[in-house]
Formats: sequence, C-alpha cells, structure tokens
Amino acid sequence: MNTKIRLIVMNFLQFFVWGAWMMTLGSYGLGEKGWNGAEFGLVFSTMGFASLIMPTLFGILADKWNAKYVYTLSHLLFGLTMCFLPMIATATAFFWVLLLAMCFYMPTLALNNSIGFGTLKQNGKDPVKDFPPIRVFGTVGFIAAMWLTNLVTKKGLLFENPSIAYSFYIAAFGAICLSLFAFTMLPSINKKEIETVEKQSWIDQLGLRAFVLFKQKKMAIFFIFSLLLGGALQLTNAYGDRFLADENIFDASGLINKFSTIILSVSQISETLFILAIPFFMKKFGIKKVMLMSMFAWVFRFGLFGLADNSVLGFVLIISSCIIYGMAFDFFNISGALFVEQNTNSKIQSSAQGVFMLMTNGIGAVLGNLIAGWIIAIFFTSPDNIMAWQNIWFIFAAYALVVAVLFMILFKYKNNPEGIRTVTN
Repeated sequence: MNTKIRLIVMNFLQFFVWGAWMMTLGSYGLGEKGWNGAEFGLVFSTMGFASLIMPTLFGILADKWNAKYVYTLSHLLFGLTMCFLPMIATATAFFWVLLLAMCFYMPTLALNNSIGFGTLKQNGKDPVKDFPPIRVFGTVGFIAAMWLTNLVTKKGLLFENPSIAYSFYIAAFGAICLSLFAFTMLPSINKKEIETVEKQSWIDQLGLRAFVLFKQKKMAIFFIFSLLLGGALQLTNAYGDRFLADENIFDASGLINKFSTIILSVSQISETLFILAIPFFMKKFGIKKVMLMSMFAWVFRFGLFGLADNSVLGFVLIISSCIIYGMAFDFFNISGALFVEQNTNSKIQSSAQGVFMLMTNGIGAVLGNLIAGWIIAIFFTSPDNIMAWQNIWFIFAAYALVVAVLFMILFKYKNNPEGIRTVTN
C-alpha cells in the first residue's frame, strides 16, 4: 500500500468515527433518553471542553515521544470509552464519560495533520500541494458514517427496532480499526520532519504568548467576535437531526424523518464544495466581506430551518439550509485563519492560530452549547417535552443577525488584495 493510500485511509477513518455519532447525539439525548435542553447542552459541550487544552498537551507528548504511537493509543482509548456510553442512563454520568472520550479524540485532529504533513515530507512531497486532496477523504468519511448511521438507527430500514445507541458502537469499531491500522501501516515520522521548537517555555508550548494580541484593538475585536460566532457554529449539528426526526413536525414514515441524517449530510457535501470557492471570494471581496457573508449565511441557515415544515416546500427549505451551511461554516473559519496569519508576527503565528481555534471551537462552542441548552429548556420546551422548534431556530437566527450587524459596524479592516493567496483547508 503506497503512502498516499495509507494517508487517505487514515483521514477517512479519522472523520468516520466522528460522523458516526455526533450528528445523531441530539436525537439520542433529547429523543431516546428524554434529557432536557440544559442537560443535552452540557453533554454536547464536551467537544468544546476537550478542545480547550487537550490538543496542546497531546501535541507536546507527541513531540517528546512519537506522534504515531500517541495517535494509535488515543484512538484505541477513544474507541473503548465509546463502548460504555450506551450503558449510561443519566445525562450527568454520560457527560463525564463522553468528556473522557473527547479528551482522547479531539487531540487526534491535530495529530492527523502532523502525521500527514510529516509523512509527505519524509517521502519528498509538498504538504501544501499534496495534503488537501487527501484531507478531502476525511469529509467523505464523515458523510459515509452519517449515511451508515442513518440506515442502522432508523426503524424499518436495516433493523425493525434499532437504537441510536448503535452509533456509538459504529464509532468504537471504526476507532479500534484505525488504531490497528495506524500501528501497523503508518510509518514513524522522523523528528526533523515535524516542526518543533526546542527548549520552549511552557508559556510558548501552551500558546499563551499570543494572548498579547488582545492589546491590539483590531485583534481584540476579531477574537471577541470569533468567540461570539463560535457559540453558533455547532448548534445545527447539535439539534438538526433531532429537529428533522421530531414526529410532532415530520411524519414518522415520511422522507424527512426516515432519512434525517442523510439529509443533513448535504451540509458536509456543501462544505467541501465551498472550500473550492473560497480563493475566488477572497480575492474578489476581501476578508471582512467574506466573514460577513459567513455571518449572514448563519442567519439563513437557522432561519430556513425555522420556516421548514412537513411539506415539499419545507423539504426544499431544509436542503437550502444545508447548502448554505458550507458558506456559513467554511468562510469564517478559513478567512479568519488568513486574517490571523496576515496580522500577526511570524514568531507567534502558530500560537495566534491556536487562540483563534480556542475562541471559536473551545470557549465559544462551550458557552454556545451551554447557554443554548439552558434557553431551550427554560423557554422553548413544554412540560410534556415538546420543543418549539420554529422559535428555537428563529432565536438562533436573531442572535446570528445581531452578531453580523455589530461585526459590520465595529470591525475595521482595510482589504489588501495583494496579500491574499490561495487558501486551502
């Protein structure tokens, strides 16, 4: 098996084990288990909590030991931990076990990139050119997992009386397979092929020095809005499948309910396609306008869900929302990363990117999930556990609209077309 095929398999399985359960977690917790919004918000925030510091710590461990073995062990422990989730009844206990699983999984996202880059360099390849086509198979793996989970967990498709808990076993099986594959098929990476800085202080290793950027008004405003938008990034992933599978809105035997997870996979397909469009938009409109496009796209992402019902028009609105997701998710993440690159000193550039990810996928995601879950539980869930989905989506849309308008007014940035280069994810 050549190097490219090995890395394609690694990326496919890396995201397969995530897509197998994340999109259906809302249906499992809110539907099958009957947790309230606040309990589910806490459970879904585990990814954000784990992203706060674990990737950095595991990265340091991988530098001192061997990235391949840290990656192998992390996926093995993640897979074993996922096997315990179906046995847990209460949301609190589920939170702690899933948090443990996420502490093993979230660092592997960065390790996946490090191993890929290092392997390509070791074989005389250019990671900037050769890695993106390989990384695309990660998205393919995520989509494939969503399709498989839909077929396995929906009643009457492959099984007569399935449970959404099967999704955790699918993830566990994939993770253990990936662990074995990584141990036996991936090469060990020479230290010289991985960019490291020797004798760094803990401040540098943890990326804390980049927080000096908050002294600059422009950067402080950017990071604050990164946090605010980060609060919305995972909301449709958290609640989308549960919404489409709610029999109070969509008929249990209908297309939308039966294939809710497959329908949501259109969002990931759209994400892949919009990545290809980013260089054009960046050069034509500039960083600030592209970020604004993302923010207003979130308004439409939520708003179209709010308008959808159990009709042909409702189905069209749902598909439209899924297509818009690609612009909403990709445009801010990639244009934001480019803004950080162009406006920070090269000595702290990696740390600055870490701060950007911390504000969006760490602190922002945690606060967004906790606050959204609390609001849903208090204001939009009836005593008999029926959720007012239209109001939920409209309040999310209103939040995104406020963030977009404030960003448009407060964030001052002069576009430099010459400084914009080809962007890859």
